Amino acid sequence: MTSLRLTNIRKTFDQTVAVEDVSIEVSSGSLFFLLGSSGCGKTTILRMIAGFVRPTAGRIFFGDRDATELSPEKRNAGMVFQSYALWPHMTVSQNVGFGLDVRRMPSAEKKSRIGESLELVRMSQYADRLPNQLSGGQQQRVALARAIAFRPDLLLLDEPLSNLDAKLRLEMRSEIRRISHELRITMIYVTHDQHEALSLADQIAVMSAGKIEQLGAPRDIYQRPRTRFVAEFIGETNFVSGEIQGVRDSSGFAEVRTPIATMRALVPSTKKVGDRITLSIRPEAITIDHLSAVSNPQSYATIVLGKCLESTYLGASAQHLVDANGQLIKVFEVNPNSSSFAGKQVRLSIITDQVIGLEE
Repeated sequence: MTSLRLTNIRKTFDQTVAVEDVSIEVSSGSLFFLLGSSGCGKTTILRMIAGFVRPTAGRIFFGDRDATELSPEKRNAGMVFQSYALWPHMTVSQNVGFGLDVRRMPSAEKKSRIGESLELVRMSQYADRLPNQLSGGQQQRVALARAIAFRPDLLLLDEPLSNLDAKLRLEMRSEIRRISHELRITMIYVTHDQHEALSLADQIAVMSAGKIEQLGAPRDIYQRPRTRFVAEFIGETNFVSGEIQGVRDSSGFAEVRTPIATMRALVPSTKKVGDRITLSIRPEAITIDHLSAVSNPQSYATIVLGKCLESTYLGASAQHLVDANGQLIKVFEVNPNSSSFAGKQVRLSIITDQVIGLEE
């Protein structure tokens, strides 16, 4: 297994800065995601790791080996492309063995490697078929088998599931996670899909405009976003502006006065009493009830009153939009009440430890 380290990586194309001062450490055997919208620099970073693009500044290390100046074929990194990039005139076996032929692997070992790789992606029975005889999901499995056949130090995946339908994407997510566990190979995965990143990654780097906005485990990034961009990009949230009223306690919480209520929030250490701050409150961190219902307020919740403007029933869940003193609040309800809240006065209970103050 091989770790990956990027140190102060920068890449410019003429006057355009594509990647600015990115430093990342990926532990060996982990599944690391570069997540962001189009043009944020994530694919440029992947191509620099692969050796297809040379960084303007900074260093790239595969384990203790400086790979910055190495050509792609000397890096021993496998690549899975968004377009699959399979040879249409070659069978599945021939496609998987292509990289082994380039490396002049002996015939017996090559045959064994092809068989092992196809078995790993559950495509052994399709070994003699041509790519145009396969579904999109099957072609993606072949591309994955080809990338792992020569036992690379790192596996690089560039939006590998974006061409698949929703059902196949879910299926391939499970397969990629299984293969990651079985091979214990370090994977660098580029995507714009938040659900893919949250469901698969060990670590995520959320990117914007060539820089890393936040780096951490999926749960930490979702539940403890540091900036407005991250909070909005990873799932849905409510933004409520307020003013810090009290000193942070030992856990980092402080009282914040907002238009809807004064509530306890997790406040960054850079903020002090009197500062303005934006709070992020996830819709699922709020429960909703009729104002007339019997209430037993919990010590860990802030109570907010309002009027429900609309309710959308989705079966297993419902979405509500509530006007609380002029502030529109989104609420997600799981296993929703049979009666609609639309047009009625309601009571919201906001879980205190999920009210997050943003750095910016």
